[in-house]
Amino acid sequence: MTEHTSPDTSASKEPSGAARQFGDFAPALVHFTDDVLFGEVWTRPELSPRDRSLITVTALAAAGNTEQLTFHLGLARQNGLTETEVTEAITHLAFYAGWPRAMSAMTAAKQAFSGSQDDK
Repeated sequence: MTEHTSPDTSASKEPSGAARQFGDFAPALVHFTDDVLFGEVWTRPELSPRDRSLITVTALAAAGNTEQLTFHLGLARQNGLTETEVTEAITHLAFYAGWPRAMSAMTAAKQAFSGSQDDK
């Protein structure tokens, strides 16, 4: 069985993306991102990391946040979501969040899954 993960933000690893991007500029935001969001929320047992990824990808797509979507699509793949599941979720979302947002999200998804051997 594949182990599903949330981003590793442990102190022994290299700095997180948030720390690299904003560490000196916004240390509180880095703390909340690394320690609270990914350290506590993503590790709660009530939802699997796979389910959290599906929820996060669809929320970001619905809000039109394609910059954040790129990272979370990679994490979704790592957490076991297939290309078919992601494209189906975004297609379904088009009717609720709007066509332009779905098209932008699908562009990001196509880039994230290009060259993958995932379920098609």
